[in-house]
Formats: sequence, structure tokens, C-alpha cells
Amino acid sequence: MTTPPIDKIRNFSIVAHIDHGKSTLSDRLIQQTGGLTAREMTEQVLDNMDIEKERGITIKAQTVRLEYKANDGETYILNLMDTPGHVDFAYEVSRSLAACEGSILVVDASQGVEAQTLANVYQAIDNNHEIVPVLNKIDLPAAEPERVRQQIEDVIGIDASDAVLCSAKSGLGISDVLEAIVTRLPPPKGDPDAPLKALLVDAWYDAYLGVIVLVRVFDGTLKAGQRIKMMNAGASHLVDRVGVFLPKNTPVESLGPGEVGFFTAQIKEVADAAVGDTITDEKKPTAQALTGFKDVQPVVFCGLFPVDAADFEDLRAAIGRLRLNDASFTYEMETSAALGFGFRCGFLGLLHLEIIQERLSREFDLDLIATAPSVVYKINLMHDGGEIDLHNPADLPDPVKIDTIAEPWIKATILTPDEYLGGVIKLCQDRRGQQRELSYVGSRAMLVYDLPLNEVVFDFYDRLKSISKGYASFDYQIEGYRVGDLVKMQILVNAEPVDALSMLVHRDRAEQRGRGMVEKMKELIPSHMFVIPIQAAIGGRIIARETVRALRKDVTAKCYGGDASRKRKLLDKQKAGKKRMRQFGKVEIPQEAFIAALKMDDN
Repeated sequence: MTTPPIDKIRNFSIVAHIDHGKSTLSDRLIQQTGGLTAREMTEQVLDNMDIEKERGITIKAQTVRLEYKANDGETYILNLMDTPGHVDFAYEVSRSLAACEGSILVVDASQGVEAQTLANVYQAIDNNHEIVPVLNKIDLPAAEPERVRQQIEDVIGIDASDAVLCSAKSGLGISDVLEAIVTRLPPPKGDPDAPLKALLVDAWYDAYLGVIVLVRVFDGTLKAGQRIKMMNAGASHLVDRVGVFLPKNTPVESLGPGEVGFFTAQIKEVADAAVGDTITDEKKPTAQALTGFKDVQPVVFCGLFPVDAADFEDLRAAIGRLRLNDASFTYEMETSAALGFGFRCGFLGLLHLEIIQERLSREFDLDLIATAPSVVYKINLMHDGGEIDLHNPADLPDPVKIDTIAEPWIKATILTPDEYLGGVIKLCQDRRGQQRELSYVGSRAMLVYDLPLNEVVFDFYDRLKSISKGYASFDYQIEGYRVGDLVKMQILVNAEPVDALSMLVHRDRAEQRGRGMVEKMKELIPSHMFVIPIQAAIGGRIIARETVRALRKDVTAKCYGGDASRKRKLLDKQKAGKKRMRQFGKVEIPQEAFIAALKMDDN
């Protein structure tokens, strides 16, 4: 396969809100250009994981190289990046955009512009992309292309008069999309004779080939047998194979400027191939590295513990293998009095947490308990003790040593139909939100709120969807830290603190949250032979209490008549036994009690 002329290459991403048809459009483009035969085609062909196909979402950005014979008779090479739409995987989108010159903005012709349509298109504009609007699902009875065109112009501010109309499901208008890519997106720039300069876009682990590194070449040529250097990491490697995805991986002699492809170089760990690094020739390096990406910081932390303590080593091995393919997932070992040995894991958001948990249980057959998700707090200690990052509320220092506690805040953008606006505003205010703006996008309201991330990670998204009957869309970005009046709330079961249920809450909401949790735990902890008090406490102060009543055996059943003191004696004996039991008895808290207590409902 020869290197194509640079003016015949087009590198583009597909960006859109969740469920607007990115992966289906990718399928049709692959089918139309003959990337796969009809027999090889499956739905969501670029989504490799079972979990992606089942949930109908894209988690990992994927790339594919297509050959297209245009109406002008020329053959073009199209490098397509299919990106995720969900806010948790926005870092995948940013990486893909940096490797492209243009974007196809897919908007559902019936639903119009949504919160993540905005977030993703602004990222593309920040990367100086040429943008081609595509209105998908025009064959639906509810499609209103003219209204959505106007909406794109009003809300995003880009010209949508020549937006391409198509239906990715039926294949209608796909040739128009391909022509628009060739005629309206710019070709890449680059100098084949300059020293090699390539951007490391992604890396993942393959059991046979080791680490496969996805690159976009800007200058120079990358070929097998070449010694390359990673400029940030400082490591050198010998390239043993170079190839492209058609979508099957296919070896090529070399990759030139503007091309997107992969190489292997006997790299053992994905951690050695840091995303955003610049790859150059070891003997003739480029003078200046590419800007790369900022490191992805986990925003949500939770503990993962095996239900059966004997599975701990299996969990360690499984987490290590998942980390190979997901550089944004972090973990360290921790122990809990209630749950034994486990790991404190960092995630990009709740969906990321859910996906990792599901992959651990599916791919590695593990039963896990997850503790309450918490965010990273910044603790300023008294008498210039410095600042510490707190990942686990159970590790909070003694309150007398703490000067201030700062929590992360987000800027949230919510689009909702007008009739649900009141409920959405109330939800945001209940979660300590501060309204920034309220405007209208056609018949829908666009709310921008400042919200503490701590209030969002629990069940904000679920509540938002139920209030708006599924019609509201939500996107957020981290804004920074603000000092708040936060306190550590503990749940005590039979006077023993359950560290897995410790959390930092705002003082004003502590009583409501504590009352809700003890009521939930009362329903879920089964009765024992003794009374079990369940309490929520802040320091030494109990703020809420419920009691699980004891099972009672009728010890007086064998007393027929006779003196009342006989019954009294048996009951006193039972009472003394229960008191002793309560002192030494162990309360078994079922796993579903943990999960349900953490999925608190505001009502």
C-alpha cells in the first residue's frame, strides 16, 4: 500500500450527543466505501467491547481508514475517528480531535441540539476544525430539519444552510456525506522530508503484539526498523511493524505526513506509551515537541472490595489488566474494617465507574462491593500544616487540625423541555446549585448552573432523567475548588462505625442525608436475636437513629398456668442472653444494603 499524496487525505472526527447516530453513521461510511463486505458488517462495527454493543454507547474512540472514489474521479483516503458522546469520556474526544483537521457534527433531526452536542462542537472549534453539520434520522416522522438547522445557527453560531441530510440507519444521503467530507474539509499539512514528528493518540494492550500505539504523523515518515524516541518519556524503541486499520489491522511499509495508523515496538506496558507524547526519530529528532494533552485527573473515587475475601488476588490481577487499556483509571490498595482488603479506585465519572465494575464482574467473574463514591477534597491544615488531597472520607484528619475543606465545583449545562423546568430548577437548588443563566433554545430551556460535584456524583443524573421523563440532557465541566462548610458523617451499626458508609456532607444537609440513610439501612438489615441501633453521627453527636427490632422466641410457651414468677424468670433469662449477645454479637450487613444505602433518593 503506497503513501497517498497529502492533498488526497482527509482526517475527521464524528462528534455528537449520545444516541444521535455517530456509530451507525460510521457503519454506513465503512459499508459504502467497501471497508468491509456485507458478510463482515455488524452493527456498531467499531465498538469492540460487548458492553458497548449492549448499551449502545461508545466508550473507546476508534479509528478506521477508508478509500473513497469521489465524483471528480480522484481516490481519497479518509481517516475516520468515531468518538464517545458521554461526558465521562470527553477526554477520548479531545484526543481524537487533536489528530484531525475537520469534524462532522451529527445532530438528530427530531431532537435537535443537546447539551453534549454543544460541549463536543466547542471542543472541535477550539481545535480550529472545519465543521460540516449533518442532520441524521431525517426519515423519522418527527424529523424537523428546517427547525434543527435554525437551532444549530442560533445556539452554536455556525452556518447550517448547507447541512447534509441523511439517515444513517437506512443509508439515505450517505454519498452526500462522503462528498461533503472530500470537498468541504481541508487536507492535512506536513513536510515528508522534515524530521519525524507524530502525536501519540492512543495505546492499548494486545496479548499477541504487546502495546499497539495509535499515531497521527505530522512531519516525516514512520517505518518498520526505525529507532524512535518518545520526547516526554525519554524512552527509545525499535519499531517492528507499522500498519493501518481498514478496519482490520493491515501492515503498510510506512506512514507519511497526515496519515493515521499504528505501530508496535515491543512496548510491555501501556503506561510506557503516554497519550499526548511526541514521537520522533532517535538519530534525527524534531526540534520542538507537540503540545500534547493535559493529564486526565480522576474526579470520582470509590472503594472496590471482593464479596469473598479469598478473591482478593484475582481482583488485583483483574484491575491490573484493565489498567493496561485504560490509562484514566487509577487504583491503590486499601483496607476496611467492615469489608476487608480492597482497592481505592479513581474514575472520570459515575458511568466510567459503572463500566469498570461491570467489566470486572463480566470479564473476570468477580462479585464486588463498591463503597460510596466520593470526590477529591482539598484539606488545609491549621498552623501551616500545608494542603492535602482527601480521596477517602474515612481518612479525614481530626477536625481540630483542619482549617478549611474545599470541594470541587462544576459548571453544568442542562437542556430541558419547558414543562419540566420548575422541577429541574428545584433539583439544582436542592443540590446547593447557583444559577448562572437561563435562556431558551426554541421550545426548550437551557440552564447553566454552578453545582458542587459532591452533590452530582450520587444520583443527580438519575433524578434529572426521572423529573424530565428522560427528555433533559446534561453536560458538565470542572470549574475549580471552593471552600465549604463540610462535615464527616458516619453510620454506626450496633455502635460500630461502618467506614464504607462514611461521607463528607454539607452541614445544612447532614441531618436530611443521615435520616435517609438510617431509614434505608433499617429496611435492609435483617433482624437478629438482639436489638440493633443504626445511627448517623457527626463527631460525637448523633443526628439520626433507627432501631432494628430483635427476633423474639416465645420462651414462655411451655409454662401452663402456675405462678407468674416462673414466666418472669424465663423472660429475664432471655433478656440477659440478648444483652450479652448484643455486646459480642456481629451484625451481618448484606451487600444489597450497602448498594441501596448509597443510591439515596431525595424523596
